[in-house]
Amino acid sequence: MAYDAPLPRLGAFNGGTIAAVGRLAAPRVRMQRRAWREFDRRDRIAAWDALAEWASEPNPFYESWYLLPSLRALDKAGNVTILTFETDGQLAGLMPVIQSGNYYGHPIPHLANWVHPNVFLGQPLVAQGFEHEFWRALLAWCDRHTRLSLFLHLAHVPTRGRLHDALAAVLREDARPAATVFEEERAMLRSAQASESYFEAALSAKKRKELRRQQRRLCEEGEVTFERLTDYSQIAEWTAEFLDLEARGWKGESGSAMRSHAATRELFRFAIAGSAARGRLERLALRLDGKPIAMLANFLTAPGAYSFKTAFDEDYARFSPGVLLQQQNLALLDREDIDWADSCAAQDHPMIDHLWRERRAIQRRSIGIGGGLRRAAFRTLIRLETGRGARGLQ
Repeated sequence: MAYDAPLPRLGAFNGGTIAAVGRLAAPRVRMQRRAWREFDRRDRIAAWDALAEWASEPNPFYESWYLLPSLRALDKAGNVTILTFETDGQLAGLMPVIQSGNYYGHPIPHLANWVHPNVFLGQPLVAQGFEHEFWRALLAWCDRHTRLSLFLHLAHVPTRGRLHDALAAVLREDARPAATVFEEERAMLRSAQASESYFEAALSAKKRKELRRQQRRLCEEGEVTFERLTDYSQIAEWTAEFLDLEARGWKGESGSAMRSHAATRELFRFAIAGSAARGRLERLALRLDGKPIAMLANFLTAPGAYSFKTAFDEDYARFSPGVLLQQQNLALLDREDIDWADSCAAQDHPMIDHLWRERRAIQRRSIGIGGGLRRAAFRTLIRLETGRGARGLQ
C-alpha cells in the first residue's frame, strides 16, 4: 500500500541513519500485517528496539522485551498479528492486532489492538514525526481488510499526547465516525517539586507522623534496609522473591498473582529480565533482616515511567511497608530523565491515589471502518452503546 503524499524526514533509527533524508521523491509507505513469530528473531528485534527509542510516545508494553514474552505465553495459537508501518523499508510503527468476535461479552466482530490483563497501555509505537501518516495508513488498511469486523477498537489509550492529537486530526479529514466508549482516571506522578516536598504536600502532617511511628516500630522488629537497583545483578533471585511475595498475599488467594499461572509466571520472568538487560527496569525493595516485605518494579521509558507491579507482605501490614516503599519511589521526581510516571493502578486505588496526586485519563475508543453501509451500522451501534452519536475525538 503506497501513498504519494510527502512525508516528514525520518531520524536515525533502526541501526543507522536513514538514507531517505532529502530525497526528491516521496518515501514509499506500507502498512502490512505479519505473524508475530516473524519478529521473534534477532534482526527484527533490533529494528523493533530502535523504533522504541525513537517512538513519539513510550509504551513499554508494546516493546519487544514485553510484547514478545506476552505473545509466547498467551497466544500460542498465533491469533494475534502485528501491523507494521514502514517507510522506505524502515520500521516506523507497530501495533499488535486481533480480529475478535467478543466485544466485552457481546457477540460483535471487530478489529482491536491486542491487550491482556497485564498490559496497561495500548498505544502503538510510532516514530517521531510520523504520527499522522501512521494513522492514515492504519485506517486505510482496516478499510480494506474488514472481513466481518464492524469497527476498530482501541483499548487503554491516553487522552492526551501527539498520537491522540494526530488521530483526532486524521478522523476529521474524512469525517470518519468515532467515539470514546469508556474513560477512567488513574494516579499519575507529574510535578516540578522535589520528592521530599511532594511527599509533604501529598500527605497531612498527621499521616506523615503516623508513617514515621510505623517505621520506628518496624525497625524494632529487626534490621530494616532499602534497596534500589537498575542493573542486571541478581535478576533471577529478585524475580523469584517478588513472585513468592505477591503469591503469599490476597492476589495469590484469588488466583491473580503472576505466579498463579504458568503463562503469567513465564511472562513476568522474561519481561523483568528483558527490561533489565535494556536498562528499562528499576527495582525497589524494603527488607527486614534481608527478607523482602515490600517490592516494586518500574519500567523506565524516558521521558516517562510505568509502575508495573508492587507487592508487600501482609503479615507486616500494621507497619504499612507498601506505603513506606512508595515514599522512596517518589525519587522518580528527582530523576532528570523522567518527567512523569504512570501508576498503572485502577481508578480510585485506596493507597496510591492518596500519594500520587495527578491523574491520567485512559480511554477505550471505537472507530468506523469500511464502506458507507458498515459505517452506518457502526453509528447505530455506538448510539446503542453510549447514547450519543459517533462524533469523533476531541
